[in-house]
Amino acid sequence: MAKVSKMVEIPLATVDRLMRKAGAKRVSEDAARAMAEVIEERALVIAASAIKLAEHAGRRTVRDVDIRLATKRS
Repeated sequence: MAKVSKMVEIPLATVDRLMRKAGAKRVSEDAARAMAEVIEERALVIAASAIKLAEHAGRRTVRDVDIRLATKRS
């Protein structure tokens, strides 16, 4: 039975480049897809936290400081 994977928003070529930049000699498509899924899940958690921080500060715009603070909290 074929393995069903989630559609990811992050391009696999970008994930491949990041993994090679980290030192990987070769990266399988499955590995790039798995990494993209993990990155996307983590990004959604950080974004949700940053949105709450911006709203708490009385802003509708999420700023870089919100993202940086959200990454420290999660």
